[in-house]
Amino acid sequence: MATEEWFSGPPPLAPGETPSLDDLGPGAQPCGDPSWSTPPGRPEDAQGQVAEAAAPDPGPMVPAPARLTLDVIFSPVTEQLRYLLKKADDFQSYLLYSRDQVQKEQLARAMPTFLRMCEPYFLYLEAAARSMPPIHGALQELVRKGLLEISQQLTLCLEQLVLMYASFGFVELEETDPLSISCFFCGRFSISPFQEVSIFRYCTPAAYTASRQPRYLYKKMRWNLETTPKPSSQGQNSHVDYYFLCYRDTWEDTGQSPANSCPQIQKLWSIGRWVPLGPADDDLYSWVSCPQPPGDYQQLLTIGFEEPSHMLATDLLLQVLTGQAGPTRPPSAAGPAEWAAQGS
Repeated sequence: MATEEWFSGPPPLAPGETPSLDDLGPGAQPCGDPSWSTPPGRPEDAQGQVAEAAAPDPGPMVPAPARLTLDVIFSPVTEQLRYLLKKADDFQSYLLYSRDQVQKEQLARAMPTFLRMCEPYFLYLEAAARSMPPIHGALQELVRKGLLEISQQLTLCLEQLVLMYASFGFVELEETDPLSISCFFCGRFSISPFQEVSIFRYCTPAAYTASRQPRYLYKKMRWNLETTPKPSSQGQNSHVDYYFLCYRDTWEDTGQSPANSCPQIQKLWSIGRWVPLGPADDDLYSWVSCPQPPGDYQQLLTIGFEEPSHMLATDLLLQVLTGQAGPTRPPSAAGPAEWAAQGS
């Protein structure tokens, strides 16, 4: 099967480059405006039209700034969303209804290409919605909510698509496999002139480390916080901090009756930071001989037993980074050995 027709669109952008609205590519014609893209209250006033025709010409009519701006922002965005959702639906349809095994295998191999094709779109959505300072002025909150809902919708669609192909054995989800699709890129935005956050989502919860230490801890999202030194800084290099949305399996005894005394597994969700435990950055030999760099989990914010949405999780991370999340738990001082002892 020829694969060129599946991926007609703009080429991938360089890191840090945000696509413009005109570069979002062709899409299906919109079949209707989303409820948040058009402000309510647009009655057609026939009497007003007659009065306007009888009155002297007041000059060119200027459309309402709010409506004009929202239409300009959301029209190409929703068109491109429909285009990408249609491609994802085609992937699913071929998997479920096609009898051509070779064609299914070709589509599975094309899956990483399709995910990369969505990256410029995610870049625009997250950057336009979250980057500081706001780029849409008084309309920023309306724009932010609409763009982030679109980003979340596409993210969940891609996650289900990958999981479906994995359930048929065409895609591997194990993080230790270099050819797997364990996670995918969901956008990038800046929080200061020298700091950028990249978003990644795991298709299925993955053990926090390959060695499964700390025990019973699983990650669902990752954020890379890249800090670039200021021009006035001398001798400093860029560095990346890693933050995770994780849950920890906890056990509670139901205690209803002796026949029903099995522990019930609950998931306690939190946001935390990767804490490297070695080797030293300047010890090249230790890095080469280290099969898996050890690390701990510094819990920064306890969320609760309900998984936050994709959009809310990033909102909570930003509260942590800006110090608006209230009191946080003290950093974990326990190493992997102590985590294992607690879980056993």
